[in-house]
Amino acid sequence: MLSSICRQQSRLAAQRTRQAALRFRAVGTSRTMIVPQAIAVGQKLPDGKFKYFDGEGQMRDITTEELCKGKKVVLFAVPGAFTPTCSLKHVPGFVDKADELKTKGVDTIACVSVNDAFVMAAWGKDLKASDKVLMLADGNGQFTKALGVELDLVDKGLGLRSRRYSMLVDDQVVKVLNLEEGGAFTVSSAEDMLAALH
Repeated sequence: MLSSICRQQSRLAAQRTRQAALRFRAVGTSRTMIVPQAIAVGQKLPDGKFKYFDGEGQMRDITTEELCKGKKVVLFAVPGAFTPTCSLKHVPGFVDKADELKTKGVDTIACVSVNDAFVMAAWGKDLKASDKVLMLADGNGQFTKALGVELDLVDKGLGLRSRRYSMLVDDQVVKVLNLEEGGAFTVSSAEDMLAALH
């Protein structure tokens, strides 16, 4: 009797797990993956820690709390540093519109990528982003995983990266979220964020 109840509870738990997770078959592979639930408007940012280089060339750590507590922050993510769309459109857009965003009450604009801090610093220098956009390294993808926005690019030799997005965070709470499908670039530009702030 007890074993029958345990089996039934196990079946119910498995069923709930299947219902809670969206399953998909990765293109070109036989792997079935579970897609986590992405963060949503109204939720607090998960705890996270990034590395970056300051103006004096020193590597620093910053937590999501230090970055966002009591501030309005535009946080945007790209699938990879030095990649075409990210380098030609996404980051330059925020560099160009930084002053306009700040007139709307934004304290900090920060770019997140699953790259190391050395790469992010070199990329920021290349794009002349230094005093406009803070280039944050989520080197192990821990913040990206906590947000539920992983992008599996293993088949392209890029490993685990982040979906492209932009968000407005007010005192650690997400107020605007423009989350792209994969690496697409259709709703997460600086112009889209400015439109949301009007």
